[in-house]
Order: sequence, then structure tokens, then C-alpha cells
Amino acid sequence: MHILIADDETLARSRLRRLLHELDPGLQLSEAQHGAEALALLGTPAARPVDVALLDIHMPGMNGLALAHEIQRLPAPPAIVFVTAHADHAVDAFELDAVDYLTKPVRRERLQQALAKAERSTRGHSRLATAPPAPQEEVLLIQEPGRTERVPLSEVLYLRAELKYVTVRTLARSYVIDDALTELEARHPGHFLRVHRNTLVARHALRALVRHDGSGGEPEGWAVRLQGLTQPLAVSRRQMAAVREALND
Repeated sequence: MHILIADDETLARSRLRRLLHELDPGLQLSEAQHGAEALALLGTPAARPVDVALLDIHMPGMNGLALAHEIQRLPAPPAIVFVTAHADHAVDAFELDAVDYLTKPVRRERLQQALAKAERSTRGHSRLATAPPAPQEEVLLIQEPGRTERVPLSEVLYLRAELKYVTVRTLARSYVIDDALTELEARHPGHFLRVHRNTLVARHALRALVRHDGSGGEPEGWAVRLQGLTQPLAVSRRQMAAVREALND
């Protein structure tokens, strides 16, 4: 694998170089101190094209985001991983189809995960190079301390408003985001169905509408069961007709 490190800080480049050597001494590494130099290296014929570009965001002249725009115009662009001390550019970074976003100081385990994602990405692009582009899957961007994760909507089972936050539930785990439930409903109208004033469920996960008799601590009334979850979710009377219609589709 050929990796380009673009960072104006000598110590940052040195740390990445050391971590990469620890992960795989056979990696081919190139370095650039700013965006223009990185573009020049990417445009220079080499024995092996660059597979992954590790880009700092705050660099003099052309910053990492502008550099990523230019890289995407190349005939065979490398996978992009942003490596920065600033976590406030995560949304912009993922809109540029970055495969990962690492915050400094970079840990070896996170760097290894990022390289694995980049390798899967480049393999996928090579397989699909002659195929028509597939529609991009919608995602929710989950921001947590020190990391940002893209969660495909196809994995989300329900969204529930709780106090000032919204819980995002997948089969594997729960996340917390600060988006408003009404905004999420408006943004993804074909994916989610409102079953209660504080709950949206994924239409694809709907399995059954069941009656609750009030036992087990749940209030008496109707609820929906979702694929993969044992705990049913309450349905308000106002939403009953919409739920029945969705189950009949």
C-alpha cells in the first residue's frame, strides 16, 4: 500500500510515519508539507499510485478540505482519511466521502481501523470501476467525543426523543444525537413512520401491531414490534391508522 501523508507539522508527520511503520514496515510512504505539494506528488508518475491520503485540515495555503476537492477530480483518486486536531470539520469531511476522520493525537488502533476501511474502499472502487454508479445510501452522522461515525439508515430501527436528545437504536447498539425528531422525520420521510409523539420507527423493521394488557409495567394500549427487538414500542391512538396502513403495504 502506498500512503501519502500531508501535514505542515514535522512532528505530526513523524508520528504518523512511526505508527505506520509499526503497523506494516513494508508500506510505501510519501510526505507533503502543504496541499500544493501533495497535489504535485499525486500528479507525478510513480511505480505505485497512492492508495490512501492522510490529510491534515489546517495547512497553509490550500487546506485539507480544498485539497480533498482537488483529489476527487483525479482519474483514480486515493481513499481520503482526515487527520486533524479539530473535530468541528467532521460533517464537511464526510460530505467529501472521506473513509475516516481521526483526531490528534492519533492512536495506533484507530489508524489501523482507518487503513482497513480505506483498503475496503479502494477494493470496492476497483470492482465497480466499469459499473454504473450505485445510489448513495442515506446515513445519520453520529458525533461522539473523539470520533464521528456514519450509521446507515438501513441499520436504524427507531428514533426516540428523550428530554433534549434523540436516541438512535440499531440492532447492535444505541447512540445519542441532538437533532430534533421533527427535523429527522422531515429529512427522511420515506424511511421513518411516526408511531408516537416521541417515536419514529423504520418502516422496513415493522413486523406486528400488538395489544398490551397493561402487564409487565407497560401501559395498556397498542404497540409495534420491530425486527430484532423484543421490547415493543407504544403506538398513540392518533397514529393507529397510519401504522395499520404501513403494515398492509
